[in-house]
Amino acid sequence: MSVYTLGIWLVHPGRENDFVQAWRDLARKTQEDHPNAKAVLMHDHDVPNRFVSTGPWESLEQIDQWRSSATFTQAVEAMHDMLEHYESRTLDEAASIG
Repeated sequence: MSVYTLGIWLVHPGRENDFVQAWRDLARKTQEDHPNAKAVLMHDHDVPNRFVSTGPWESLEQIDQWRSSATFTQAVEAMHDMLEHYESRTLDEAASIG
C-alpha cells in the first residue's frame, strides 16, 4: 500500500491563476528531485478559491525528505502571499479499486 500527501490550499480570490502556476513550478522541481513523483492539483467546483493536491510516495522517509527540501520550503514560502490557508496531511492508503 502507498502513502500519500494531501494539500488543501485556500487561495486569496483573484490569485488562482498565479497559484496554479506556482504549484506547477513546485511540481516540476519536485519531479526533478524525485523522478518517480506524481501529483495532481484539483480545483473545487463549490469553493472557487480552494484547491486540493495529492500524490503517492514510496515511503514516509521520502515525504519527510521532500517536505524538508529547499524545493518545497522555498516554493511554499513563495506562495505564502497568495494563500489564506494551507493544510498539509500525510495519508496511508486504506482501500482502492482499479
